[in-house]
Amino acid sequence: MRPRLIHLVLSLALAPVAHAAAQRPAVAPSRPVVVELFTSQGCSSCPPADTLLTELARTRPDVLPLAFHVTYWNGLGWHDPYSFPAATERQRAYAARLADHTVYTPQMVVDGTYSVVGSDRAAAAAAIRQAEAGQATAAPLRLDRHGDTLAIDVGAGTGSATILLIGFDPQHDTPIGRGENSGRRLLESNIVRSIQAVGQWTGGTLRLQRPVPAGERFAVLLAAPDGRIIGAARLG
Repeated sequence: MRPRLIHLVLSLALAPVAHAAAQRPAVAPSRPVVVELFTSQGCSSCPPADTLLTELARTRPDVLPLAFHVTYWNGLGWHDPYSFPAATERQRAYAARLADHTVYTPQMVVDGTYSVVGSDRAAAAAAIRQAEAGQATAAPLRLDRHGDTLAIDVGAGTGSATILLIGFDPQHDTPIGRGENSGRRLLESNIVRSIQAVGQWTGGTLRLQRPVPAGERFAVLLAAPDGRIIGAARLG
């Protein structure tokens, strides 16, 4: 068969494949599973959960672990220096949506969907596997820093979400002077220092610029109206 004829035959054979690929919707890149631990330095049951979160931060690049230090232990002997009201409010919002209907420490919420006791290693591992298997990613998400400004880029996709900007510190080692953990030193990781809703995404491409929030490192989440995490990216 002559070269021109071979080229024509191959072109005709591959045309349907090329057309199908062109029609196929773009797939959002993989993202980390978001693991939120609600904890307190005043809670004697929390250090094992803090240790587990530290292990996830050190060994699981496919997971974005975040420690939210709640405020409701602060009147019981020790004021957690990393606690802040928005952390407690976030946990209460989960309690209203998830099966627990209450707040407690240590609680771990995986991808905004699965709630387990934060020190239960087997339950946490199972929840992360479940989240990976059924992971929803609505759109590509990117976070960049330019001086004192963070740029958030959300790609096109389907659905809607609140864009959450989070600042966190990678690690702190704190001597505890009073309360249930008095006399201990607590090593804690990915401690959230700020969380704020910075915009709404409704399916189209979107670029936002916001001042750098409190925290040494940063992450951005897409939270669906029902609380599920449908996008995540981190910086640093």
